[in-house]
Amino acid sequence: MDLIRIILAIFIPPLGVFLQEGIGKHFWINILLTLLGYIPGIVHAVWIIAKR
Repeated sequence: MDLIRIILAIFIPPLGVFLQEGIGKHFWINILLTLLGYIPGIVHAVWIIAKR
């Protein structure tokens, strides 16, 4: 299941974080990072998925 989340996080970073954490502070942080730059959003999403 983590592989699917990581693949989704590469294409749509907030979706990967949402599937892992739900709507919380990490989700909103990821949306902000994705708006500021696509790569920081991906890095944050993969980090959130991999740490659990």
